[in-house]
Amino acid sequence: MDCSKLAENGTPELGMEFNSEEDAYKFYNKYAFKMGFSVRKDYLNKDKDGVTTSRRYSCCKEGVKRKYEGDVMPKRTRAPTKTGCGAKMVIVLFRGTMKYHVHDLVLEHNHELHIAQCAHMMPSQRKVSVAQGFQAEISEDAGLSLKQSHELMGTEAGGMGNVGYTRDDLKRYLRTRRERSLKYGEAGSMLNYFQEQTLENPSFFHAVQLDCEEQITNIFWADAGMLIDYNFFGDVVTFDTTYKTNKEYRPLGVFVGFNQHRQIVIFGAALMYDETIDSFKWVFGTFLEAMCGKHPNTILTDQDHAMAAALSIFMPETFHGLCTFHIRRNFMKHLGNHYKENSDFPYMFGACMYEFEEVEQFNRVWEAMVKKHNLKNNEWLSGLYKIRDKWARCMMKERWTAGMRSTQLSESLNAAIKNHLKLDHDLVQFFRHFNRVVDEKRNNELIAEYEMRQKLPMVGLRQTPMLVHASETYSPTVFVAFQNEYGESTAMVILRQQDAAMFVEFAVMRYDGGPERTIVFNRNDLSVRCSYKKYENEGILCGHALKVFDTVGIKIIPPEYIKRRWTKRARAGDCFDRRGQEVVADPKVMISTRYRELAPAMIKVATRAAMSEDTCKVAITVISDLSKRVELLLSESEEQPLQNQKNLNMEERDKIEIVNEMGEAVVARGIKKRGGGKKSRVMRSWVDKFDRVKRKSRLSRTTQTTVSDSEPTSVSFEEYMFMGCRSSTDSVSTHSMSQTVNGPPNAVAPDIDESQTEERGAISTHCDVDAYHVFAPSPQGRNNTQGLQLRVDVTSPQNEVDE
Repeated sequence: MDCSKLAENGTPELGMEFNSEEDAYKFYNKYAFKMGFSVRKDYLNKDKDGVTTSRRYSCCKEGVKRKYEGDVMPKRTRAPTKTGCGAKMVIVLFRGTMKYHVHDLVLEHNHELHIAQCAHMMPSQRKVSVAQGFQAEISEDAGLSLKQSHELMGTEAGGMGNVGYTRDDLKRYLRTRRERSLKYGEAGSMLNYFQEQTLENPSFFHAVQLDCEEQITNIFWADAGMLIDYNFFGDVVTFDTTYKTNKEYRPLGVFVGFNQHRQIVIFGAALMYDETIDSFKWVFGTFLEAMCGKHPNTILTDQDHAMAAALSIFMPETFHGLCTFHIRRNFMKHLGNHYKENSDFPYMFGACMYEFEEVEQFNRVWEAMVKKHNLKNNEWLSGLYKIRDKWARCMMKERWTAGMRSTQLSESLNAAIKNHLKLDHDLVQFFRHFNRVVDEKRNNELIAEYEMRQKLPMVGLRQTPMLVHASETYSPTVFVAFQNEYGESTAMVILRQQDAAMFVEFAVMRYDGGPERTIVFNRNDLSVRCSYKKYENEGILCGHALKVFDTVGIKIIPPEYIKRRWTKRARAGDCFDRRGQEVVADPKVMISTRYRELAPAMIKVATRAAMSEDTCKVAITVISDLSKRVELLLSESEEQPLQNQKNLNMEERDKIEIVNEMGEAVVARGIKKRGGGKKSRVMRSWVDKFDRVKRKSRLSRTTQTTVSDSEPTSVSFEEYMFMGCRSSTDSVSTHSMSQTVNGPPNAVAPDIDESQTEERGAISTHCDVDAYHVFAPSPQGRNNTQGLQLRVDVTSPQNEVDE
């Protein structure tokens, strides 16, 4: 019987002929759906060439449940489903026609068949298609639960019976997907994720630190959008760590700031092994490396001593402020026993932190508070007073903080992260859901940008030139703050005025009382200096300065008093990464544009073609041909980099093979677990992914690789995207020292005795798309950043390998 006639007669018969084993299964499974039983693939026989010669398809209730043969019966047993049903269809291959014929057939069942309404629940009828699997993955990435995702697909299909699978099938599909993504282990999958991100955008930065056992300890990453955000808004940064975001209980540290709309922007993130000085030193050093060495003006953290010690080393010129929220929390922790009803102690402490603007007044109240409550010998309070320049308003009023006094931005971000992350998430899931948080924050900025251009600012006094100028210059959020200050200026009165040759000193105060402010106006450059220091601290002029400007006849904001970070054009300009290449936030924006053009057209064609069987067949044929042509064009474009790689000479291939040999140790050892033994304080930093398919090396692994300084070797090739790396103190011989993070790449440091290199616990490595570095600590200190450097640069035709 020909396969084309199977649709006319849906009942199997002896002698039926099928072109393939798959056709036979589809036919019998379709018959089973109509009858109400599920098909199970039983035995099959193959010849020496692997061709199936015979196969049996049985009812799922064939056979009987085996009796338990153990000594102790299990408490719970599954209900039996097999009834010894003999229904089956056996197919045999005929060599003459190379087609399969129905050789044995039994149609009778010894059990009750399923009703038509439950036919979609039978195992052989359930399958998650490619399109449905893709939609399920999108739903999971979007944060939908398994139940929500299944209900959504049921609604789209017109009922759960039309979906084609159950919720358990979807659960198994997603679990298999996660297991497949972790086929290299968490370490390999994480590195694979980093490589995919780098291939999408070469500006993506990532770094991994290893301990002496070659286990991953600390991880840092920053995508292209974070680099751009830091370039424009990295003058003030907050850094805080939070727990309970991953199953290893690793602290998550995030560098956060805010944009011209005073919204959260993320500059980088780090998964840390612990919160020690060495870990913070590596995180801060790597952060500066990713940001091309650009230091923030101010960084706000909590009262962590290890964090403060690391900042003093890597950011000595950056002002380190303390979060006032953490100080108040520590205040209750250390001095809660002094907190009594009707006590003025917390109010005096709060006034010292937030209110007093003069140092003399601060010291006077502080001494009175300590004396009154007998806290002169309190260690925590005495230590806090010694670092008062990091938290007291009178000491910080001239520091640029953009109006931030706490790590509230970080705390808000941590709360948002914990809404998306769970403790049972592996690293790949962690990165995927962390990106959801980042995308959410960036979408909020796009909404603010749209509303800024869509809505006109609410100017209170439209005839005031300065407010009109401010509304055209500042972002809406900052304009509201400026307008409030301008409103305050209308309530100011000038008490007195002292003229000099070049300077004019004004004494300004609110008409209804308040502190008196001194403003000095310069007639030459039209500048003002106010004792309130609001512009120095927050970047907008205070009402006292605006009152003086109005008095002297200045009706628009002088350009030198307009902070670019608060303007509507705060993002104007280019941003370059550490390799000097321009950073593009979304290199796939053109792909998205083309997709938006293609998708509606394809959907329209599919909708029209589904109206009849003939048009559907024609559309499938046309789409199949179109898909083949697209795949052919894409394969031709992907083969060009491989052809360039084949053109490398033998010497260049040898060098690539050496680097490819380095990397499997990291993947094999994996990620260091918290509490997994004593951690070596000499660590490695390493960035890159191992090659999935390791090439067979033509060099002996037992020989040591040495590169002489006097004979630099050039490495030049067109396209080589990523190279694996493995750190080994035996693979590099000592010839010269060079600076790494803190110093220029070519600076020469003192020589090291070769006998001392054996005492090193580890090598710190860094590798990115354009270069491969190996850094080793110097013998002067295990945490010193000076060390050996092996660099293979793939961007310049005249590159050298320096050891």
